[in-house]
Amino acid sequence: MASDVSRRGFLEVAGTVVAAGAIASVGTANAAEQAAVGKLKIVGVCCSPRKGKTTAAAMQMCLDAAKSTSPEVEIELIELAGLKIPGGVAAGVPLEPGEKDDFPALAEKLGNPAVAGIIVGTPVYFGNMSSLCKAFIDRCMIFRKNNFVLSDKVGGVLAVGAARNGGQELTTQSVLAAMLCQEMIVVGDGKPSAHIGGTLVNDGKDSISGDEFGTATARNLGRRVAEVALLVKRAR
Repeated sequence: MASDVSRRGFLEVAGTVVAAGAIASVGTANAAEQAAVGKLKIVGVCCSPRKGKTTAAAMQMCLDAAKSTSPEVEIELIELAGLKIPGGVAAGVPLEPGEKDDFPALAEKLGNPAVAGIIVGTPVYFGNMSSLCKAFIDRCMIFRKNNFVLSDKVGGVLAVGAARNGGQELTTQSVLAAMLCQEMIVVGDGKPSAHIGGTLVNDGKDSISGDEFGTATARNLGRRVAEVALLVKRAR
């Protein structure tokens, strides 16, 4: 899995040649992370182009619930807002001269063996995921090409729409389908709601706080991802 992949080769194929100093610093950080006895990490990837808004709030709620499940669980929220993730690289389209690509550093982080679970959050646009989320998922092709690096990591999805039936479930299913293609272990939001993931409503004022059902699904999702990640860890 990730240990079988050369870090330099992995990042070059992802679309960027990384300086030797940066690779060394990442390797040191990874070694320190894996040395934390008994710890596992759950990473939330927020795919909203609007930093710090409702999707990020829902993801933080989800991650906090994951962390509260066990002292073994560590969490990290990554917001893609403001990052440059050219989707065409996944189809072999080269970067333009001087074009920025933030995906390789993100791929390095997600491929780390210390990451046991990945939760993807996206707003709903026209019944499906954001363009930023789609570019991110397309670029994750690199994980399949490198011995299925995400295999057996636990995956979950949450979506935030403008109405209760605003396409959240369809959006969640689309992202879960991509996770299945990565050999990830996908889960829903767990008891008591126990559906396919977090489904939240933005009240039109950039708040999800009044959505009692939706916020419960976000918390249930975080808890469920952590529970299954812990089961996988203890089975090894």
